[in-house]
Amino acid sequence: MNHKYFPIFLLSLFLSASTLRGDDTLEIHLKSRFSALTEERNAAFEKLNGQVSLAQWQSERRAFFLRQIGTFPAKTPLNPKIVGHLKGTDYRVEKILFESRPNHHVSGSLYLPNSAPPYPAVLIPCGHSHDGKASGQYQRAAILFARNGMAAFCYDPVGQGERYQILGNHSEPSYFRDLSRKLETPHPRVQHLCTSEHTLMGVGSILLGENVAQYRIWDGMRAIDYLQNRADIQADKIGCTGNSGGGTLTSYLMALDDRIMAASPGSYLTTFQSLIDGKGPQDAEQNIFGQIAFGMDEADYLMMRAPIPILICAGTRDVTFDIRGTREVFQQANRFYSHLGYPERVALNEADAPHGYLIQHREAVARWMHRWLVGREKVIWEKPRKEWPATITDEFLRSLSEPEWTQDELYCSPDGQVMLLEGERSVFQINAEKVAALRKERSALWAALPDDEKLSLVRQAIGLTDFGEASFEAVSSVEQDGYTVKKITLRRDSGIPLSAKAYIPEGKPKSHVLYLHDHGISAREEPEKLVRQGNLVLVAELSGIGETAAGQDRKSWGAGRFGWDNQEILTAYLMGDSFVRMRVEDALMWAAYFGVESYQLIGVGEAAIPGLHAAALNQGRVSSLTLTGMIRSWEEVVQQPEHHNQLVNAVHGVLRHYDLPDLIELVGATVTDSVDVDWKASSPKQ
Repeated sequence: MNHKYFPIFLLSLFLSASTLRGDDTLEIHLKSRFSALTEERNAAFEKLNGQVSLAQWQSERRAFFLRQIGTFPAKTPLNPKIVGHLKGTDYRVEKILFESRPNHHVSGSLYLPNSAPPYPAVLIPCGHSHDGKASGQYQRAAILFARNGMAAFCYDPVGQGERYQILGNHSEPSYFRDLSRKLETPHPRVQHLCTSEHTLMGVGSILLGENVAQYRIWDGMRAIDYLQNRADIQADKIGCTGNSGGGTLTSYLMALDDRIMAASPGSYLTTFQSLIDGKGPQDAEQNIFGQIAFGMDEADYLMMRAPIPILICAGTRDVTFDIRGTREVFQQANRFYSHLGYPERVALNEADAPHGYLIQHREAVARWMHRWLVGREKVIWEKPRKEWPATITDEFLRSLSEPEWTQDELYCSPDGQVMLLEGERSVFQINAEKVAALRKERSALWAALPDDEKLSLVRQAIGLTDFGEASFEAVSSVEQDGYTVKKITLRRDSGIPLSAKAYIPEGKPKSHVLYLHDHGISAREEPEKLVRQGNLVLVAELSGIGETAAGQDRKSWGAGRFGWDNQEILTAYLMGDSFVRMRVEDALMWAAYFGVESYQLIGVGEAAIPGLHAAALNQGRVSSLTLTGMIRSWEEVVQQPEHHNQLVNAVHGVLRHYDLPDLIELVGATVTDSVDVDWKASSPKQ
């Protein structure tokens, strides 16, 4: 070996020594916290006894649910239009457009029986199919209902079917740019997977203190308004069923809308513990802020409306929503219903099938709705079992879900996307209007507060409470030319162990620098420059950065756009926590390492926002603050549909209180090379 490079070789060995457990450390810590909260909730559930406690359990969770998703808007004219008709065998279809909010259209297919009206009606919110209402499994369910005397209204959720909220300028058939494999878009101008659109909308909603689920739920509630306004629909006989993401929406709608008299969520309900232990949290609308800390699990969606009749549908081979968790949900719901004296009103249909709204579910739901909405038992077959082959394969089951109608045949809007209608408002535009209104309220309140009350508000907004003592352990040391590098481990009662490198100059340091970088301790160039200038530099890692970062080999649904650690971020979110809060606590604890009255703070990239908050909350000790590669404001995240890796920066409801420029002005920070919200990091955080 060339002796010129020997010190560098030693340093690289030192950097790899005494490494923390790796990419699952933060994951394990969060899951442990999650399990403890789940156990608390289950213990409280076990103590329920008597009608008063049952009613209180329902009302408390319903009030919490409504509070967390944000206030619904005032009802405005639906302006419904029947824009076309289709004639099927033993049923007919009306193509419907209505406005759930002004200039915010919902597209749907209303399947009607050929028999004499009025009919009971079943609302079908779609799952995460890119084709929305045109997906074969939802068409088949609606047709089955209509052929058995029930109307069925299947509508597109935002971000699906005809209701994508982000459109490009393509004129030829295109493929989703989120995927490496080719998957054709349902319309040439569609840009993103539905899951990506939902969470892009969700991040902005989080910053407003709401949830994108509010838009989804409101669409469903207004769809019920539309049905009840029709003379051919029995207004007091409304059911709801959906699969996967539609199972989520069915669960939400049945919990919050008293007009739904029977429901059947499919391929969704499981315990959150089962979900966290498996695939992890899903889209933004499927995670309600702080619900696990409050004690609201998925079984509570059923209990909120007990004792209305609810049939849970699940596949025993569903790899996302584990059947074991589904059985726990059913057991808890059945116990609750039994307390109320109606055990027969909750049931579980287990199909030997993978994820999906397959024929076994469609038949079971049709029978369930006929029993509770029509008022009599009926054996309903979509395809009698005598017509099935001897060996049942998943391919055969999926073949029974082929669509009857094409996407084009079911189009309700002239150009196949409601966003191409004149004056149409997207979720992003509506959220931008909300953030502008909040700015007016917030700015006046913020300006009137003295500095100490501003800082108290900041602590409250991010959820920072008192935390325990920190201890620091030097685990190894390497001598360099003119300075020493020590590897340090931060240990504390709460939170995971974290690593740092202390660059220590010879002699008394000129100043102390806390250096926070989203590459963690692998960031060397600037610390080496600073230590050669005589400064003691602590390159400190924050939770989810460096040695505790999520592994980039994970196959998470949102890793490419919402960060490799999106699963951990949403797990924390379900517990009422954020990465910003955790990282601010980390930075404040690292500052104690110096043992001095004054230090400089530098925050780079993902570590900049935590660094800004730590400096603000440690005012008087931070002599200078430099932030590099930070977004300009949280408002821009709400205003800009195309943002990248901003879930990690999101704090629930923070824009009700302050924005980043408010803190920058308060602490007098120097911001260099600010980045757009859609900026992509060119290198990993590890």
